Amino acid sequence: MSVWIGVDLGTQSVRAMAVTDSGELLGSASRPLTSHRDGPRHEQDPEQWWRELAAATTEALRDVPPERIRGVAVAATSGTILLTGPDGQALTPGLMYDDRRATAEVERVNAAGAAVWERLGYQRMQANWALPKLLWLLRDAPPDARPAHQNDFVNRRLVGREVATDLGNALKTGVDLIDERWPYEVFDELGVPTGTLPGVVRPGTTLGTVCAEAAAITGIPAGTPVIAGTTDGCAAQLGAGAMTPGSWNSVMGTTLVLKGVTRELIHDPLGVVYSHRAPDGSWLPGGASSTGAGVLTREFAGRDLDALSTQAATRFGHAAELPVTYPLVSRGERFPFVAPEAEGFTLGDPADDVERYVAILRGAAFVERLCFDYLDLLGAPVDGEIVLTGGATKSAYWTQLRADVLGRPVTLRENAEPALGMAVLAAGEAGDPARMIRTREVVDPVGPRLDEAYLRFVAELERRGWLPGSAAGHARERTAP
Repeated sequence: MSVWIGVDLGTQSVRAMAVTDSGELLGSASRPLTSHRDGPRHEQDPEQWWRELAAATTEALRDVPPERIRGVAVAATSGTILLTGPDGQALTPGLMYDDRRATAEVERVNAAGAAVWERLGYQRMQANWALPKLLWLLRDAPPDARPAHQNDFVNRRLVGREVATDLGNALKTGVDLIDERWPYEVFDELGVPTGTLPGVVRPGTTLGTVCAEAAAITGIPAGTPVIAGTTDGCAAQLGAGAMTPGSWNSVMGTTLVLKGVTRELIHDPLGVVYSHRAPDGSWLPGGASSTGAGVLTREFAGRDLDALSTQAATRFGHAAELPVTYPLVSRGERFPFVAPEAEGFTLGDPADDVERYVAILRGAAFVERLCFDYLDLLGAPVDGEIVLTGGATKSAYWTQLRADVLGRPVTLRENAEPALGMAVLAAGEAGDPARMIRTREVVDPVGPRLDEAYLRFVAELERRGWLPGSAAGHARERTAP
């Protein structure tokens, strides 16, 4: 069978996987990455990206026959950017996705590109997006400096020459995803030297082949096709197998992230949902909430959460009359509504830690349901497969609760890592995602959807002035029998 290499450049590590057409994992390895943080500053050394990527791929491919390797694709953190010289050498550190030093550049960017950003379905760029950071980097840059995203830097090393960037990583650098080109008129106004910009291609496009120098360092055979990757979030969605219109990947980790597939671009008047471009030209809308499992880490540090789940299942089952907590990880909400002033709250008075624990789980499940109600309001199809990933899936109790609250079966995968998503992307039409992505379990709803408790929760969000009336009304309509 053919073997496809997927690489994920994350914040804390780089991971490489070698996967066959049938989804068999032949090798995997990871190497740590070092961040340098100081207030709004968050940087990494691009040379470390390359060194550790090479070490990870070398180990992952140790027992893989070279003649079976057919392609490699790299995912990277969205919004991470640097400047390189004409020969691909790093001229600056990599400014990571959450580096926020470009606050002064944000208003210039939004004023110049307002029409473009609105047309693409999001309202404003932020200081952590790549285009403001690019302006910040260009202030003292030499005239031949070239912008590069994190995976552009390593893709150039793999191929040995300049390469195009992918539309996924270029989104936060202001690319026009509809026309699939840079908005040169906006960049001219901002003073971005457009002659140094890379070309743009869809994820899944062949960029070139691995050069001899890179092959000697990475263990990837020379001549192996290098495929344009995408962001880590989109890579995780591909790894989860949410790739058909109407299907969604709901990631419950520290926070909640939803990503789905639509045939047409979804426009959101609130700007909380924006879309990437899929390899086949369809759209990948998504949104990120500030709620999630991070509250459990804060409220139950050092506790045995499995034991709390066991007690909850024994004591409460599907009881409806229990407290509900709005589990905000930090102040402010961003999906399914925008409310910078939002704070966590609890409806009811938990009697003990078990009730307090269940209140958080139910609140997160209600937010997840509200996200789907809001996506339906925008016209996004939500009738396809729902794939759950993230740390919360380790809890069978919470997974069942989410299926019950949604009133829908939910799917769990054996492996949904971004590196797997990149192996699937590298395989493209030559691969078979249905075989490469393996299902571990489908969890059917068995209990009530807790409609009354859900509507009380929605009403409280509306009463506090955070949830717009149109969204609250639509949630009530979808809940009505």
